Amino acid sequence: MARAATTADAFNAVAEPRRREILDVLAGGERTVSELVELLDLAQPHVSRHLRVLREVGAVKVRDAGRQRVYRLQPQALKPIHDLVSGYADLWAGRFDSLDEVLDDLRNQENGH
Repeated sequence: MARAATTADAFNAVAEPRRREILDVLAGGERTVSELVELLDLAQPHVSRHLRVLREVGAVKVRDAGRQRVYRLQPQALKPIHDLVSGYADLWAGRFDSLDEVLDDLRNQENGH
């Protein structure tokens, strides 16, 4: 089956590491394209291309501020990702608890208990 276009949903859009970096920066507040270019050490066309994809899936919003465009995170667009990952949280917690028990047993064996 063919892979969906990167603009089809948030999952595909955030699969690209540079887009996740942009989201991380925007989680700290609004930024202009030039600020993102500087912070991420990317060429302006690359940042703009990534922002377009993130806009198309609703993960960022843009507003004009004079001659600049200011971007901000729209976290509700990432809710499907949160919902999927949080469904595994109990599984992960259980596995970490089991690992803690194994490590405690190994430490006790090393200490002769």
